[in-house]
Amino acid sequence: MGIFGRKNETETTTATTTAAPAAADPQLAALTGDYTIDPTHTTLGFVARHAMVTNVKGAFNDFTGSLHLDGADPAKSTATLDIAMDSIDTGNADRDGHLKSADFFRTDEFPAMTFRSTAAESLGGDDYRITGDLSILGVTKPISIDLEFNGAAKDPFGNERVGFEGKAEILRSEWGLTWNAALETGGVLVSDKIKLNFDISAIKQS
Repeated sequence: MGIFGRKNETETTTATTTAAPAAADPQLAALTGDYTIDPTHTTLGFVARHAMVTNVKGAFNDFTGSLHLDGADPAKSTATLDIAMDSIDTGNADRDGHLKSADFFRTDEFPAMTFRSTAAESLGGDDYRITGDLSILGVTKPISIDLEFNGAAKDPFGNERVGFEGKAEILRSEWGLTWNAALETGGVLVSDKIKLNFDISAIKQS
């Protein structure tokens, strides 16, 4: 059963041929509302190929975000993210400093990366896709994120939560992130393709 709802079903009787919508699913209707992304239980990660032979993983640790979920019509669901670029963390201080520099994110000039959704759709079951505008270095390009709904629960503190896992791929060069170094054996130091991974927990607002 998906979070964003089902298509309305119709029923007929022997007394009339007029179609009538089925009653709304109360479990789905209860999930409709506005949510704040919980940064302490959410991971915004990325993976880049390094030296053609291994992967470097990282994440952003400082961000805010919101969701609006519509239990009847997934197309009305929305999402926003604002990410502090200085919070990039790959587990290596020198590498993080390089990523913040003029070679990459220029965080002094462009302190934030943002995402604003423009469309959402159900792919069937618990799978969804959200499309939106990703802005990096003052450049805005559309991306699509595939999401899987992990469920809903009330935590011990009374918060109503929903969870999603998501993934997307981008070419960093499309946002002007073109720094690289050639390898003696051929190829380049840093891949153009970047894999984005999301593990999202969000709290429903009263």
